[in-house]
Amino acid sequence: MAKKVLLGLKLPTDPRWADIATQNIEDILMDHAWCEQKAASNAITIIVKFPEFGELVDEMIQISMEELSHFKMVVELLKKRGLGLDQKRKDPYVNDLRDFVKKGGTRVDQLLEYLLVGAMIEARSCERFKLLSEKLEDPELVRFYNDLMISEAGHYTSFLTHARKIAGVEVANKRWEEYLDYEATLMKKYGSEESIHG
Repeated sequence: MAKKVLLGLKLPTDPRWADIATQNIEDILMDHAWCEQKAASNAITIIVKFPEFGELVDEMIQISMEELSHFKMVVELLKKRGLGLDQKRKDPYVNDLRDFVKKGGTRVDQLLEYLLVGAMIEARSCERFKLLSEKLEDPELVRFYNDLMISEAGHYTSFLTHARKIAGVEVANKRWEEYLDYEATLMKKYGSEESIHG
């Protein structure tokens, strides 16, 4: 029987990833810090590029603040382990998702792509955080990743809700299904690296 996945994702993370991640938790935390920073930056980018969508701007302000607070929390966890930040890391998974973005079209078309990429990243992050919360033995990290799983699920919902509101339910849902199918093909090559999306 297929393993249940969160938030409509069509392919679960390779189970070996959780073992790799828990055995390399300091690498995971380092990568995770930069993921949170990039998530905050992404929300701000949406505000800068699409300021005419007032309700969305309000939501992205809230999300950017939450993601920045997560960044701070991960940095504090690193400090507890005697570590500081290393150089900012690339995220091949996110780059692969961006390769699927449709170029051109109307402002609404462009915004829809931003929102669906955001929703996808949040959905996969949520799934990964759930795995970490179930696999880790450190009670502090278990609570941390369980709380973040809930937060990421809320961000995922926000991105999808605004996508449907702005582009229309039918258009947004059709494109979302395309993203889900594409992301499932991507996941066949991910699951073996000590990074949040690796």
